[in-house]
Amino acid sequence: MTMQQLRNFPVLDQIWQRLQKLPKPQTEESVILRILVQTLVIVGIIATDVAAQTTMSIWAIPLSIGGSTWSWYRRKYRNITTKFLIAMGMLLTLPIFFGNIFANLNDTRLVLAELLVQLQVLHSFDLPRRKDLGYSMVIGLILLGVAGTVSQSLNFAPWLILFLLIALPVLILDYRSRLGLESIDYIWLNPKFNKSGKTAQNLRKYSPISPKNLTVFFLIVVLFGLLIFAIMPRFPGYQLQSFPVSSPMNLDNQNFNGQNRGIVNPGYVKDGLGSGNNQGKGTGEIDGTFYYGFNNKINQNLRGEMERKLVLRIRSQAAGFWRVMSFDHYTGQGWEVSREDQLQSIKRRPWSYQFYLGIPALKLQTKKVIQTYTAVSELPNIIPSLSYPESVYFPTPEIGLDPEDSLRSPAGLLEGLTYTVVSQVPYRNREKIGTASENYPDKIRKHYLEIPKEIKEKVKKQTEELLAKSAKPLSSTYEKTLYLTQAVKQTYSIQPELPFLAENDDLVESFLFKSGGGYPDHFATVLTVMLRSIGIPARLTVGFSSGQFNPFTGYYLVHNTDAYALTEVYFPEFGWFTFDPIPGHEIIPPSIEEDNTFGVLGQFWQWIAGWLPSPVTSFVATIWTAITGFLFAIIGWFWGLFSGSILGIFAGLIFLTGLGFLVWLGFNQLSSLSYRLRLAKLPPMARLYEQMLLVLKEKGYPKNPAQTPLEYAKNYQDKNEAKAEIIAEICQAYVSWLYGNNPQNLPYLQQQLKVLKRSLNRLKTN
Repeated sequence: MTMQQLRNFPVLDQIWQRLQKLPKPQTEESVILRILVQTLVIVGIIATDVAAQTTMSIWAIPLSIGGSTWSWYRRKYRNITTKFLIAMGMLLTLPIFFGNIFANLNDTRLVLAELLVQLQVLHSFDLPRRKDLGYSMVIGLILLGVAGTVSQSLNFAPWLILFLLIALPVLILDYRSRLGLESIDYIWLNPKFNKSGKTAQNLRKYSPISPKNLTVFFLIVVLFGLLIFAIMPRFPGYQLQSFPVSSPMNLDNQNFNGQNRGIVNPGYVKDGLGSGNNQGKGTGEIDGTFYYGFNNKINQNLRGEMERKLVLRIRSQAAGFWRVMSFDHYTGQGWEVSREDQLQSIKRRPWSYQFYLGIPALKLQTKKVIQTYTAVSELPNIIPSLSYPESVYFPTPEIGLDPEDSLRSPAGLLEGLTYTVVSQVPYRNREKIGTASENYPDKIRKHYLEIPKEIKEKVKKQTEELLAKSAKPLSSTYEKTLYLTQAVKQTYSIQPELPFLAENDDLVESFLFKSGGGYPDHFATVLTVMLRSIGIPARLTVGFSSGQFNPFTGYYLVHNTDAYALTEVYFPEFGWFTFDPIPGHEIIPPSIEEDNTFGVLGQFWQWIAGWLPSPVTSFVATIWTAITGFLFAIIGWFWGLFSGSILGIFAGLIFLTGLGFLVWLGFNQLSSLSYRLRLAKLPPMARLYEQMLLVLKEKGYPKNPAQTPLEYAKNYQDKNEAKAEIIAEICQAYVSWLYGNNPQNLPYLQQQLKVLKRSLNRLKTN
């Protein structure tokens, strides 16, 4: 159906006639601005593709370029047919958008980005005005923002820098266009200037988009951006709480069954399957890729090292030990999960990815911490998380929870799989936990106090000897555990060339009485057994350390070599808490108690401190600690003073209002003082001219920065203003002095300025 046939409908014909009567658009004639805006959009599309690993740019970029070219040649026409087709195309994108958004309710960022790309392609066929180009600029910026939130690596950084390089001249040209200044296209694109020699070169040299000027602007923006990025405080509680879930393959049919309820670690050979050479028992070599501890049974009579490999990217509101699983039964040379058959299967609703686990009631305050995990390489069917996960958002129809509070997936974690965990992490209050009783439930005594009879007395005696060396009485279970952890760390050492254990040798006995140490994971085994020997329930737990935090992406980068074992100790009514006895590690792993508000600035300082002498770093650290301590103390005092009651809240609001008024008043006074000091440094004629501009600005007649003094004066002559003669006289005198170096009658001009002030005051009164 042609457009002429559509006009046979009365409604459409009326719309057509109204569109025909519309005035032609004021077109944007700058070719350079159009090209740069189009390039800006292309960078945004490519950045989204790179960050999300999609392929939108294959079709969107050529279509967008074609549309921009069409809109350039048709910029002086109304293009009613084109507008109609664009509107139809936008309507067709709606059902596609809603279909995609319902299919990806877990994470809608890429769906929205795809919609923006589709709209931009349609929009590119009708870009006559500067305002239309502004829409494209905003779409490019939004696409870059989406790419920034999706990106998990620094692959996004080059596109951000390129976007900034293009955005600077775009903003300059857009601003010139808003002011109505002459386009600079003739300097760069007119062939006549290519033959005019030195004149053309000078014009291009001092052009606002010359490479030299743009380079200076770019460096200033980058330096200020990095400075703001470094000093900006990070408040985890104010982060957006999104729950991304995705998978590189369909996991909707992955379930637990009788043959697949355990952990399948490719590093172990199991029933003829697997690619590794680790063995469940006996001597052997550690697999170079997969951590040996992620299995139903772990053999600690293995030797060797893993090759470093990135396995997880984690975005979390707090650092911590990414817990994987725990073991309750010590075998003499390793550990195993004794209640493997008691794995609990938890199912989710078909319309939601959420698995609700719940947490036990504890006598401690907790903090909700949201973590999003993305597998960078293959992992066993385990689900790392912070302690006490309350909810898990995972792409399979069910997950497993074993008696050791470990989460398990029915399928291995493949590269690209993303899931989210919401944990209620308890604050580690040493004073409160120290009050825990030693009245353990029967279930805890049965599984977490077990120790081989052959070594029990020897280990108990050695443990008591270490505790007896304490300089002060150890009155609580928590203090005993803390002291014993430190004693193991200081008494024994890591043995990189540790020989294999014989078939009947016990790992703990050999560690304590023969070798004087062992591999890093052996320290956690020894501490766990020593605690059990004196009646403190403990278990071995494996997982990942926090990894390396990347301040530019906001992700923790976790490698396979970050996996290790530590000891979890049970305190009645307070739950399980971890202790790390490995030499070189902190006794207590990173947790929510650590303040990362100025984490990026701290990392930058650590880099600087590596180049400075120790006395200098110690002095700066002392000063910084004193300043931050004072600031936090003042903030805490004010918060406690004004938040205790309703009256306190009202008093706080009144105080903040008064403080804001004083700050505003002080700022105005400083601005006035700065202005007077600047005027005092000017020559008398320039000072008089600036005073006139200030008076006119205060009365509602500001000067546009793009106007010359004579253009500003002519503006009032055209309006037949009574004060126009005085303004023109002072402006003419200023130009004559500035460019002709001609002396002026300053007393007369100062008198005229006073007359102008009186005239403006009378106009305001009337």
